[in-house]
Amino acid sequence: MTNTTPSSTRPAVATILIVSAAATAFLFWLIYVHPAADAASARFAFLPALNALLNGLSATALLIGYIFIRARRIPAHRASMLTAFTFSTLFLVSYILHHALHGDVRYPLHAALRSVYLPLLASHILLAIVALPLILITFFFSLSGRIPQHRKIARWTFPLWLYVSITGVVTYVMLRLAQG
Repeated sequence: MTNTTPSSTRPAVATILIVSAAATAFLFWLIYVHPAADAASARFAFLPALNALLNGLSATALLIGYIFIRARRIPAHRASMLTAFTFSTLFLVSYILHHALHGDVRYPLHAALRSVYLPLLASHILLAIVALPLILITFFFSLSGRIPQHRKIARWTFPLWLYVSITGVVTYVMLRLAQG
């Protein structure tokens, strides 16, 4: 039987929080401090579109997983959530590569919808920071058989993860339209 006392999960949750904080700090450094390796190059110009595609696929897998869990189809739910996690992981790798090579892409100063784009982007970034450890903790609880804890935190993780995935696509489309 799995020990489900809070003290038995503390080391894993603490590790997840530390890794999430380190990943967030690395991304902020990469985007806002580190100079782009090849900002003027058109190499790998497809990465932002790939990032949007991966976010869209993640959102789709999340919604399918939600439908499966509502129907109590546990194996199908697990497969969908692992698929969403895989797409989100591939997104993160592609996102890091894009920002390492090309740096930050800014929304044009006088473009239409800037006043909509910036708050949407800010909410996307802030909730992505919150979602990362929640996603990892939710997976930890599920994969370690702590289903009551998994259910409790998944109620928060799912809408945040879905929002971050969808707004990733929306911000990409808005940025591309603004750039012409």
